[in-house]
Amino acid sequence: MTPRISIEEAIKAEARALGFADCRIACADAIPDAGARLQQWLAAGSHGDMAWMEERAHQRGRPAALWPEVKSVIMLGMSYAPPTDPLGLADEAGVGRISVYAQGQDYHDIVKKGLKALARWLVAAMPDTDLKVFVDTAPVMEKPLAHAAGLGWQGKHTNIVSRKEGSWLLLGAIMTTLELEPDGPATVNCGSCSACLAACPTDAFPAPFQLDARRCISYLTIELKGPIPHEFREAIGNRIYGCDDCLAVCPWNKFADAAAANRAFAARAELAVPELADLLQLDDASFRQIFSGSPIKRIGRDRMMRNALIAAGNSGLPALLPRVLALLDDPAPVVRGAAVWALSRLDPARFAAEAAVRSSAEDDPAVRSEWKSLDRFAAAEAIF
Repeated sequence: MTPRISIEEAIKAEARALGFADCRIACADAIPDAGARLQQWLAAGSHGDMAWMEERAHQRGRPAALWPEVKSVIMLGMSYAPPTDPLGLADEAGVGRISVYAQGQDYHDIVKKGLKALARWLVAAMPDTDLKVFVDTAPVMEKPLAHAAGLGWQGKHTNIVSRKEGSWLLLGAIMTTLELEPDGPATVNCGSCSACLAACPTDAFPAPFQLDARRCISYLTIELKGPIPHEFREAIGNRIYGCDDCLAVCPWNKFADAAAANRAFAARAELAVPELADLLQLDDASFRQIFSGSPIKRIGRDRMMRNALIAAGNSGLPALLPRVLALLDDPAPVVRGAAVWALSRLDPARFAAEAAVRSSAEDDPAVRSEWKSLDRFAAAEAIF
């Protein structure tokens, strides 16, 4: 006779069958200090322009503030462990680097599909339960909840680290009215290692376990809508969407099995090694076509062009000049401004000639400031 398993064991078995790498359970009140930490982070301005973090901060700190009936939170992780070194394209000047999680299908769609399937199964198994599913679009603090559930711990880079999957987990949550047996929190196993902190190109970690998003390349290339601050442009290198550096150097990644990663996140050929020359020719229609079904689509064509121009400016490749020059007349100011900077890097003499004509004619204050600030910089370089 087959022994009967608990509902908690059954949930975890079904989660694995649906493609989740791990599944753990936390009580709804398992993160009592998270709200206060969030408020401190917001008060310091570390969220940058992400106003949506502030708007519903009161709901983020406690699951019950979002849904009063919740008793338990089922936390799930889906692996996207890459088969190749995410840092392997660092010296390939002519291509753009896209964060591993965004090279395949949109994780929102894939993780949510799995969550909904598990939710349907759970309702069928426990008809009296009520539940809600969340993946990155609601005021839910997934990382503290994942830590509290034992899915992994928040490492010094503030992301979840798993003993089995390293730093390559995408998170989802199911809140339920069921009172499930919790698994208990994970133990922090970073020890004295600070590889992730040392790897950050822009010094975005003021201290271990703390992130200043305003300095993070993922924030700068994805969330920030306006011009990227000058102080970070060179450090961005050829990254055009996100950054994997702090994740990629984590020693716990040695336990991650790329063969077990969800196949939906396998890199599409056009996103694995995108040529900057091709990206710099995109109009809105072609941008939407290329990035259809990708999370990249949400940043829009103009931000992608801005990012690609920063990468072009860092490339040192004169062959990209015709593309850069064409974008000096782009309708979008954020694109024109980035083109100004790219031109100054690729051809200072041509930049000086264009500045003499375009600076006073430019009607956007931010772009005009780009011409003038770079002009002053060029003059200072000439003196010294």
